[in-house]
Amino acid sequence: MSGHNKWSTIKHKKGAADAKRGRLFSRLIKEITVAARLGGGDVDGNPRLRSAVAAAKAANMPKDNIERAIKKGTGELEGAAYEEYTYEGYAPGGAAVLVEVLTDNKNRATSEVRHAFSKHGGSLGEAGCVSWIFTKKGLLSFDPAQVSEDEVMEVALEAGAEDVDASSGEIEVVTALEDFEAVKTAFERKKLQYTAAEIGMVPQTLVELDAKTAPQTLKLMNALDDLEDVQKVWANFDIAEEVMKAI
Repeated sequence: MSGHNKWSTIKHKKGAADAKRGRLFSRLIKEITVAARLGGGDVDGNPRLRSAVAAAKAANMPKDNIERAIKKGTGELEGAAYEEYTYEGYAPGGAAVLVEVLTDNKNRATSEVRHAFSKHGGSLGEAGCVSWIFTKKGLLSFDPAQVSEDEVMEVALEAGAEDVDASSGEIEVVTALEDFEAVKTAFERKKLQYTAAEIGMVPQTLVELDAKTAPQTLKLMNALDDLEDVQKVWANFDIAEEVMKAI
């Protein structure tokens, strides 16, 4: 299986370790809360909640935090009423950008997302302007220091995954949406620990960025990723190794 999806190019690492961990926990708590609100607090009977809890455990979130987030979602504890929104736009280099938001204040979220696009040379578009470029897929990541590519490949093939790619420094598995739970379960049964498991947006085509547009686009992606209400940022760009070395 080839690495043509390159969805890892749109994951961004930022900030100090503590800040990154706190930001990740905040996002996971929101996702767990919304999943529990929409589908109930039973992890076994709620696939979205099951995936959110699995991601939280993979990030070493304390069990108490997970349980509180579920109870906030089911109404057993007080909590903010988060709503989901998706914003679509373009980066300076023409790449398509999808921004997934969970917020208790839509006006604030819209204003901040719009400002990030305009400040960094992008443009916020209308609903549907770029979403057609992306397909929803199951995504799992593995640390090559913990598991081998051959181990991951073997389980992925047997479980029906679509793609395995180790070109980005992580071992990444892509599945069809309907196969995500089965593939994830297959890895769990083999006790191969993933570092992330999520439903994500994989682009059908990629825009190659040059030495001018790559830094601008990365600044936009980081600015969006830093926003309090933003959960995920997806884009369809790729940056060649020689360009990355030059910027």
